[in-house]
Amino acid sequence: MATYNRGDYIKAEFRNDQTGESEWMWVRIESCDDEKQVVFGELDSMPVLDYEGKLGVGSQLAVSYDNIREYRKAAEFRVQ
Repeated sequence: MATYNRGDYIKAEFRNDQTGESEWMWVRIESCDDEKQVVFGELDSMPVLDYEGKLGVGSQLAVSYDNIREYRKAAEFRVQ
């Protein structure tokens, strides 16, 4: 069984390398690779920081397990 499941959510930390600022945003999980420790999914939050148009709601992402700050099952996520 995978560490993270399709349809669930992770909150990942995103860093703006130019400014050093970071923010946490929700990603809806499509799949994960436990061996490589990467989650694949779609950004479900509107970025506050400027990523020069490279990051927005619906962006397809690969997120390292190292950048995951929170995990929620889909049912838990929708309740809030």
